[in-house]
Amino acid sequence: MSVLDKLKQMLKGHEDQAGKGIDKAGDFVDDKSQGKYSGQVDTAQDKLKDQMGRDQGQ
Repeated sequence: MSVLDKLKQMLKGHEDQAGKGIDKAGDFVDDKSQGKYSGQVDTAQDKLKDQMGRDQGQ
């Protein structure tokens, strides 16, 4: 089992809290980089949230 699979198992049932954590981490990176990479951060946040949502149905 890969690290990603283990992480998904740990987050199962806590998707809303994980989503808040993703947002908070993205805001932290935006703050530290003064918004220089905000487009890339937003894309990464969306992909992570999409991945979590896709795993809910399985």
